[in-house]
Amino acid sequence: MKILVFTEKPFAPAAAKAISEAIVASGNEVALVEKGNREDLMKAVADADGLIVRSDIIDKEVMDNAPKLKVIVRAGAGYDNIDLAAATEHNICVMNTPGQNSNAVAELVFGMTVMMVRNLYAGTSGTELKGKSLGIYAFGQVGRNVARIAKGFDMTVTALDVFVPDEAIEAEGVKPLHDVKELFSQNEFVSLHIPATPQTKKSIGYELAMLMPKGAVLINTARKEVIDEEGLMKAMDERADIRYVSDIKPDAAADFEAKFPGRVFFTPKKMGAQTAEANFNAGIAAAEQSIAFLKDGWNKFQVNK
Repeated sequence: MKILVFTEKPFAPAAAKAISEAIVASGNEVALVEKGNREDLMKAVADADGLIVRSDIIDKEVMDNAPKLKVIVRAGAGYDNIDLAAATEHNICVMNTPGQNSNAVAELVFGMTVMMVRNLYAGTSGTELKGKSLGIYAFGQVGRNVARIAKGFDMTVTALDVFVPDEAIEAEGVKPLHDVKELFSQNEFVSLHIPATPQTKKSIGYELAMLMPKGAVLINTARKEVIDEEGLMKAMDERADIRYVSDIKPDAAADFEAKFPGRVFFTPKKMGAQTAEANFNAGIAAAEQSIAFLKDGWNKFQVNK
């Protein structure tokens, strides 16, 4: 069977090599298309049985053009770039690779946070994280790694996740919370890890930001869609102590940067998973999951029904 590895944003060379070797060793054929465009994708996927992607858009049109396609694996945790309903209609299994990028994202949370509390290293006096309070919004693999690192900074850590039992959160040495207003009002730092769903899109804005204690820092390594940008800017207008760092450049990034110099920072592109280790781990996991599904239907991390 043929497994297509299609990435507009390529894997690291070592990862691409290991992925290809794993697929060939399994007795399958590999097709590697890097820095490909939409036309390249439509051509390459036409005879593929499996598809491995990163942030590439895989919609109904792609699936209509891939009659043999049985499995799509997103090398990473998020999968909102894949049309799950269309995949189900086409009887295609969609999987992600949870946990493979989690430490990389968690480390970036603190890289950006330390930079912000040290005033972007501008030479002025900043603050420390020790003894400060951190609220984690969604306690999956990334949230757990954020909690682990936060405890190393000697921070007080709470978390909100309606899908995770209190006992599981407490087992990580973290206090569970049960209301989003409570999360924001009790924590000087809030780290977002929620997916972009109809319920969460534009859910973080003026009201929640205004609840945060003095010196607040909002950290977003989730999705830009969860932020009500207009509402957050209004809160930052009214409170000069609120700061915002994000691994996802807002639509209104230029406005944020012009209005709040020194109080915002955005990576030029999504960088949470951009480490050699995360790149390699997610790619190998995607290859192994694709191989296992085509061999015997293994679908532990299926995200569509």
